Amino acid sequence: MSERPPRQGFASRPTDLDHWIKAADPPSRDGDAGGFTARLTIDVTPALRGRIKIAAFGRGVTVADMLRDLLAREFPPTTEGDPS
Repeated sequence: MSERPPRQGFASRPTDLDHWIKAADPPSRDGDAGGFTARLTIDVTPALRGRIKIAAFGRGVTVADMLRDLLAREFPPTTEGDPS
């Protein structure tokens, strides 16, 4: 019987952090960021999460779309200091 190849861990740590941070994620469903997005995780209270979901539902958008728009308004592109 043939041996299985060694498996890398699901959440293996990258060896080159700078390259890992700047690497493009797989293409997303929407084309806003040139076909690429980065995942951002934040911790919020259950009450705040509920308010966010209710607000998104009331506006007829997804939570992700609503938060992307909010973050884009709060942090507009600049010519200096933006990561490449």
